Amino acid sequence: MARRVRRHERLAAPSSEYADGEGNVLTLRGSLTPGARREYAGTLAGVDRRASTTQEDAWQRAVELLFERLAVRWVIAGSPIDRQRELLGRLRMASQEERAWVREVLREHCAEHFPDVQAP
Repeated sequence: MARRVRRHERLAAPSSEYADGEGNVLTLRGSLTPGARREYAGTLAGVDRRASTTQEDAWQRAVELLFERLAVRWVIAGSPIDRQRELLGRLRMASQEERAWVREVLREHCAEHFPDVQAP
């Protein structure tokens, strides 16, 4: 008897692209696991923070955490970034205007795809 090899297709969450006025494009994942949602909510609320951590620090970390979980790709000046470590590094190096745009995109994306998630 011949054995059939079943190949499971890997499910991929849909993604959404957001472009700024300069043509840079941020691609965000269309799924967020329940565990990631809980981790984000806890971080945003400042749960388990050290005494030296301020609410502002917790908020900044929550933005980074949400970005880390959702960002798939960021094309800046025609150069794509698609590795998680590099994406997070680029966010940390972003100007105030870029960070404000990323937060705006995260809010818009969450409102559309994850209305139960309180975006930063």
